[in-house]
Amino acid sequence: MIRLSLIGIGTGNPDHITLAGVRALREAALILLPRKGEARSDLVDLRRLLCRSLLDEAAGPRIVEFDLPCRDGRDDYLGAVADWHEAIAETWHEQMAHHLPRGGRVAMLIWGDPSLYDSSLRIAERLTRREGGPTLEVEVVPGITSLQVLTAEHRIPLNALAEPVQITTGRRLRERGWPTDAASVAVMLDGGGAFQSLAPQGVHIWWGAYLGMDKQCLIEGPLAEAGPAIVERRAALRERHGWIMDIYLLARTPLLPRTPR
Repeated sequence: MIRLSLIGIGTGNPDHITLAGVRALREAALILLPRKGEARSDLVDLRRLLCRSLLDEAAGPRIVEFDLPCRDGRDDYLGAVADWHEAIAETWHEQMAHHLPRGGRVAMLIWGDPSLYDSSLRIAERLTRREGGPTLEVEVVPGITSLQVLTAEHRIPLNALAEPVQITTGRRLRERGWPTDAASVAVMLDGGGAFQSLAPQGVHIWWGAYLGMDKQCLIEGPLAEAGPAIVERRAALRERHGWIMDIYLLARTPLLPRTPR
């Protein structure tokens, strides 16, 4: 049997991993680190840093890096993602079968938390349904999400007093507009500037990129003013680093009384 621990590691800051996450790493026989191409090498570099800082190099788990399959860019988004997840599941299976043929404990470091806009649990579920493979038991160790870091860095609550908040994607915001009955909207997985599809009057935005990392960047303000600045800064950062991970919160109701910074 293989026990797979999906460990939320926060947004890149080693201080964000929990004691439960550290314990799960140290108890693993194998840690798998995915590589996502040269342009996003920072992501595997941070995972390596976490392992070096938290584990005993001589007596710790075996650490193996592997290349993730790429998702094709066809118009059938959900179909493309399903095929991509199947390819990743196959890669996970190959790595586990090769490095732990008799079973054991495997750990994978998941950005943020495995439960929030991350596909690791769906991919693991594909593995549990495979015929002829080892029995797979999945353990989830929660982590700090980018949404938590965003609100912490901007020093704001997620929701207005007694008001609902909705978490959505840039694609959905662009296609469907402001969600019904949501006073606050948290937007993830935005390819760039979906907030530009909204009427900006009365909307405030809190944006963050590379949260928890040395290159962290924050912008906030009325959407009409801050929106163009975010689009410009985002393009410059992506050009400089070759990749970007960002998130933002929109609100029509004040989250806090406005005070000078």
